[in-house]
Amino acid sequence: MVTCTNGTGIKLSGHWNISGVVLQIESLSTLHQLESGLEKLYNIDCSEISSVDISGLQLLHVWLQCVRLRGAKPELINLPEGMQQTIKQLGLENCFADFYVDSAQETSRDN
Repeated sequence: MVTCTNGTGIKLSGHWNISGVVLQIESLSTLHQLESGLEKLYNIDCSEISSVDISGLQLLHVWLQCVRLRGAKPELINLPEGMQQTIKQLGLENCFADFYVDSAQETSRDN
């Protein structure tokens, strides 16, 4: 499910896997009214994503690209450890590199 938390915040939740991707498509389509232009930053909170697989990541990536094409700058925040691991296991780090920094990278950068 997708919830707008404020003018520049979006919260994703639920199952982003093969069984839940149809519901996610429907909820993402409601966000066509996102304000576009001027590189507006949208924080996309992933903390309530219960499960994710390649299907959910494909949908999320396409949606992020669409948001970007509208002139906004989407940024994934609060990615669950399982989601970060799935991205790594599937070799999709480069696909999502523009949208988030994983916790291991942040830790090594801080040292």
